[in-house]
Amino acid sequence: MPAGSPPAARDGIVRRFRAALDATGLVVPMMTTDLFSHPVFRDGGFTSNRREVRRYALRKVVRNIDLAAEMGARTYVCWGGQDGAETEAGKDVGAALDRLREAFDLLCGYVRERGYDLRFAIEPKPNEPRGDVLLPTVGHALAFIAELEHPEMVGVNPEVGHEQMAGLNVTHGVAQALWHGKLFHIDLNGQRGVKYDQDLRFGAGDVKEAFFLVDLLERAGYDGPRHFDFKPQRTEDTGGVWVSAAACMRNYLILREKAAAFRADPEVAAALEASGVGELARPTLAPGESVADLLAEDLDLDEAGARGYHFERLDQLALEHLLGVR
Repeated sequence: MPAGSPPAARDGIVRRFRAALDATGLVVPMMTTDLFSHPVFRDGGFTSNRREVRRYALRKVVRNIDLAAEMGARTYVCWGGQDGAETEAGKDVGAALDRLREAFDLLCGYVRERGYDLRFAIEPKPNEPRGDVLLPTVGHALAFIAELEHPEMVGVNPEVGHEQMAGLNVTHGVAQALWHGKLFHIDLNGQRGVKYDQDLRFGAGDVKEAFFLVDLLERAGYDGPRHFDFKPQRTEDTGGVWVSAAACMRNYLILREKAAAFRADPEVAAALEASGVGELARPTLAPGESVADLLAEDLDLDEAGARGYHFERLDQLALEHLLGVR
């Protein structure tokens, strides 16, 4: 919706969009609101230093929540790309977090009041377009969610490239989101190192990390959307755009097949056992054991310290499956 569209123009856009959905059989699993491209949001939407801008941002989102419900969306993604700063003097971070909490509490309350079947997913990003963006990683977002009035309604929408821009392990971040029951949505794409947000097609960045991410999602039984948030390279024509879109889906399916083969390989099973991976699921203290039981034991440090964990073998097997030689 172009900023400032009058109701009639907005309704016309919605009608054309609905007609396209009906004609193609496509559905709308998620919606979001642009609180970043117009200059009015240059200092953020929910955390702008200007109160009137914050109020406008909330009005814009509330109206789009109504549209999301009308379109049947189940997830509302919130990316605060302009909610940040370049200078510490220009932003009271504590107050900004207060305003973020205020916004999410208000929006959750509105959804509850209207009876919509809708959850919110925060999309973390460390930087760009702001020098430092608030809630920069999955961990920051999870900590913030715990402070909300209705934390059960808010989860995360990790993006592969966003976590890797910060030099983090995206599979670990997604695993923690799953552990918290907070993986409401996910953006799959490619990134090559700590640099600007590349938004490469899925699998075109760190392919081993993509392999283990697919392995995690499939083994965890994640049943939400696999959303490909990528941009075709600027060199492409319209045909190349469709090639890259199909490639994202094809790469996910290829990696899913390879991950399943990796897990079914008897040599991998033996390597996992040798590495003690399964033993980590065993509680360190058995039911009924006490601290006194723990203190009564001893460990031969020389013998235990000499044992290896055989992770190189395990990782090599994963790489061989990924490279298609097994």
